Amino acid sequence: MEIINYQEGVLKMKDKVVYEVLRVIDGKPLFLEDHLERMKNSFDLINEEFLLKNDEIKEKIKNLINKENKLCGNIKITYSITEKKLDIFFIKHSYPTDEMYDNGVKAILYFGERENPNAKIVNDNFRSGVNKEIENNNAYEAILIDRNGFITEGSRSNIFMIKNNVILTSPTKAVLPGVTRKKVLELANQLNLKVEEQEYNYKKINELDGMFISGTSPKILPIYLVNDVKLDEKNSIILKLMKAYEDSINKYLND
Repeated sequence: MEIINYQEGVLKMKDKVVYEVLRVIDGKPLFLEDHLERMKNSFDLINEEFLLKNDEIKEKIKNLINKENKLCGNIKITYSITEKKLDIFFIKHSYPTDEMYDNGVKAILYFGERENPNAKIVNDNFRSGVNKEIENNNAYEAILIDRNGFITEGSRSNIFMIKNNVILTSPTKAVLPGVTRKKVLELANQLNLKVEEQEYNYKKINELDGMFISGTSPKILPIYLVNDVKLDEKNSIILKLMKAYEDSINKYLND
């Protein structure tokens, strides 16, 4: 089964499965419209027609939340191209603790890249290899480094960097175009913060003022250590974005 996704690692077999993972807060699927748009983009990437109706998916999600009586958690949407079958279900989740948001998390460097960064087609060996290194180093995330030595993304997240009051992130063509990443870029624009998409070499991490992770489960999460390089988890730009992101969640939930 070949699983095509923008969000997580994937496994190659015969069938093709397109999927999305989204977060439920207070019984409401967060940024659902953005996730469905990204799912449609996944279909486009593999030259398949998006036959699903957004209203149908929304109704199924609503029914699942009511049936399971879960006000928070992560939901996975999968669609088998071969079987033409839609499945929607809750999956296990792990969210950062308050201490992690306050003090930042540890990340490691992992020298590897995906076959197709935008479609996120990753074989099981890649995922297990990354997970093993994360576990062995007692880290929260692994930052992927491509063959040219450039920082691309996290193994299951996007990566942002701060240098001289400028937010840096890898070019979209080289990374997972995550929903949270999109929100970060929108918020940075609203806050009049300068953002540059550029290739950044891992050997210059010590020159950065800060780094953070973005993703469905971690939201915006500061990094305090990459291998042996210490970073400022209290960087003012990171803190501004964290507050703005929480405000955007509250606004979405209350609309």
